[in-house]
Amino acid sequence: MSERSTVHVPQVGTVVADGIVYVTTAYELPPAPDTSHLITEDDTPVDHLASEKNQRLLTEALYSSWAGPGPGRPFLVAANVGLFSVLRNPAIVQDVLLSLEVTAPEDWWTTRSYFVWEFGKAPEVVIEIVSNKKGEEKGTKRHEYARIGVPYYIIYDPRQNLGGDVLEVYELRAREYERRPDAWLPNVGLGVMLWQGAFEGRHDTWLRWCDRGSEVIPTGAERAESERQRAERLAEKLRELGVDPDRL
Repeated sequence: MSERSTVHVPQVGTVVADGIVYVTTAYELPPAPDTSHLITEDDTPVDHLASEKNQRLLTEALYSSWAGPGPGRPFLVAANVGLFSVLRNPAIVQDVLLSLEVTAPEDWWTTRSYFVWEFGKAPEVVIEIVSNKKGEEKGTKRHEYARIGVPYYIIYDPRQNLGGDVLEVYELRAREYERRPDAWLPNVGLGVMLWQGAFEGRHDTWLRWCDRGSEVIPTGAERAESERQRAERLAEKLRELGVDPDRL
């Protein structure tokens, strides 16, 4: 009597481990696409000094002080990275992008850019900071962001190189961008505004994230300074009441 060969058939279902749900299938998943031919970065310094500093202000403030779009809902904000919508096309390099419900990949040395097929969606917001007339912010880039499906597109043109307003906020409707009457992004829970003040020792006009009440989202340093001033006011109040705060 011959032995019957045993064929292992993977079962369909889910596996929960450490709070993470893994979906299993009865079929082997296709391999990830080869992205080795894509140019995800180069060695050419192309950013204006003011643009680079404002990029960091926009990214640092959210990571320091924004809770995100809701409890348990992560986000990714990044500056000057490639945005790839399809495998065969070159990247669009924007100044700042914000994507909700995603996190930076664990192996970010492999997934070096924002590959839409890896993250599963386009970012919610793209910001362009204009430093010259060659960036195609109102031409090719605006068309591409609309084609990819980026819901909100923001152009900050401090020198008015493009002949429009200093700040223009667009919302995607029926595959075309329409300018918003304000700078609030309803489906994100953030707005943008122009703010005069100092960042890293440089006093200027900056593009900042803000809340519904037009209060800027503070950087880590601004939060620390606010807490220090609050502690000083509390200590002074205690001294007025005859209490030495240093002995508490």
